[in-house]
Amino acid sequence: MDESEVQYGVPPLSGPGSDAEGADACPFSFVYDGQPSEDLLPSWRYQEQSEALSAGRRRRTQTFTDPRTGLEVRRVLVTYADFPTIEWTLYFRHTGTATTPIVEGIQALDIRFGMGAKGGFLLHHNVGSPCQANDYQPLETPLEPGDARRFAAAGGRPTNSDLSYFNLEWSGQGVIVAIGWPGQWAATFARQDRGVRLTAGQETTHFRLHPGEEVRSPLIALQRWQDGDWVQAQNVWRRWMLEHSLPRPAGQPVPLHYGSCFGNMQPFATEEIAVIDGYLRERIPLEFWFIDAGWYPGRGAWTNTGTWEVDEGRFPKGLREVADHVHAHGMKFVVWFEPERVTSGSWLAEHRPEWVLGGREGGLLNLGDPQAWAWTVERISGLLTSEGIDVYRQDFNMDPLSCWQQNDAEDRQGITEIKHVTGYLALWDELLRRHPGLWIDTCASGGRRNDLETLRRSVPLLRSDFWNDTASQQAQTMGIAPWMPYFGSGMVASDLYWFRSCICPASRIGWDARDAALDYDLLRRMIDECHAVQRYQMGDFYPLTPYSLAADMWVAWQWHSPQEGAGVIQAFRRGDCPEESIRLNLRGLDAAARYTVRDADEAAPVSMTGDELHTAGLPVASTQRPAALLVWYEREE
Repeated sequence: MDESEVQYGVPPLSGPGSDAEGADACPFSFVYDGQPSEDLLPSWRYQEQSEALSAGRRRRTQTFTDPRTGLEVRRVLVTYADFPTIEWTLYFRHTGTATTPIVEGIQALDIRFGMGAKGGFLLHHNVGSPCQANDYQPLETPLEPGDARRFAAAGGRPTNSDLSYFNLEWSGQGVIVAIGWPGQWAATFARQDRGVRLTAGQETTHFRLHPGEEVRSPLIALQRWQDGDWVQAQNVWRRWMLEHSLPRPAGQPVPLHYGSCFGNMQPFATEEIAVIDGYLRERIPLEFWFIDAGWYPGRGAWTNTGTWEVDEGRFPKGLREVADHVHAHGMKFVVWFEPERVTSGSWLAEHRPEWVLGGREGGLLNLGDPQAWAWTVERISGLLTSEGIDVYRQDFNMDPLSCWQQNDAEDRQGITEIKHVTGYLALWDELLRRHPGLWIDTCASGGRRNDLETLRRSVPLLRSDFWNDTASQQAQTMGIAPWMPYFGSGMVASDLYWFRSCICPASRIGWDARDAALDYDLLRRMIDECHAVQRYQMGDFYPLTPYSLAADMWVAWQWHSPQEGAGVIQAFRRGDCPEESIRLNLRGLDAAARYTVRDADEAAPVSMTGDELHTAGLPVASTQRPAALLVWYEREE
């Protein structure tokens, strides 16, 4: 870094809760030794550094140092040349020789928007993924004067109750807010003084720091939007996620695919290979093969975790035997792990109880412990290599919050959580460093850990553990797609309506292909159809009907590629819907251009203008119920 890029002096502070949300503001707050940061920071030493990063990004590091105690607070800010998006993380490092006074109430985001706005404020937000029919349900909450709406994680898993992504709209403009924290976050939207004050951070912070100790805050990402609507703002967010947050193993985006899993939770190598051979017999073009939980010794149940070695009784040649069979037929190999949850009687509980928050009785592997972290890295990295694993799938089937809290002293509240979260992210970073082509599937009882920091390192191949209902599958797509461009789901049913309800960027079937009587012709057709839809799923997403789980409704959405001027509409007439038809007003089209429109189940295409498709709407109909329609369109030359 050039010295010319380093600045010293007093920062241009506007104080927490200000409306100046640019890079020169201080949109965060904390309390130190009983005093609010807005009173302290103007008298602290200040230094700023700036450097260019790749992909049109620039990093600014703003450092505030208390001359009395040596506490250093760094705000690391990243801006993007190609998107109206900024992000930052706070770091607290103690440079002094004595333990600090109490640092508490850290709000990584403390800012006010819409001061003086005429009209109301509308908050767009979502249910998380608590394994219910309404997982990812989009919600709209008006913020009236005096309102204060609080949202939070549940049990320490970040998307276990509320989704940690928000879009605040007012007066034809708005701001998207995302919180990257795979732990217990909380956020408040308070309507006050004709504006809305946003505060967000780790839910509980009240601690002293030891000399040399450093901790971090949640990641905050903000994206401003105006001169449009909130749906189009979501598509800008999707494009930013794809360009700057989607993992890129070996420099390439995570592949869209169709895969399969046998589904036996205590599998044998012979079973796995026999089911794979069934798919090969039927010439089913699978791209990924999954081994789910239970490949390790577990005293008769997959839930008994903590002994991370291959069960030689069921896999006498290791998982490598299955991996080699998978690789020989052009597929990639996905294997399930759950390193953080430790059960009693497992190797970790018996041999390293000091690493477990819960000891010999089992509990949470403390990834904030350097020795536990180093052992976990070596064990998992070794298995990835020895067993030929291409995709590392990490599940998390427990709420860690009580384990963290019970390990904290009164003057160290929040520290165990911070160190565990930091260790969890560092574990993945180290695995990705050691295995450049590796990519990671995040699973936490489905989609309960889908915060922004996690999704920068992984993708959710199973977005929810509630996946056995078609209406919920459709509704989950409507809720998750505006926020997470890449997601997956699974299915076991064998009819067209089910298949089309489950088309995702990552789709998976759970058939036992040893059964030759299954409808493989339909499966081949549906895999081809899935890949055709996937072509557009990394484009823009438009909901064309309101969200609903009701059985008497039509629901529909549009995947659109702006570059190609083409896309696909998915429309569903549910089982109790009395209306045979509906008109859908398409988005993102050139009003003057003509488009060829073709129903996947009809032979004759029609030609319509973009204006007709948007204003009058595209009529879709079916005399059947339930019915799943696919309608393709492309711009005519």
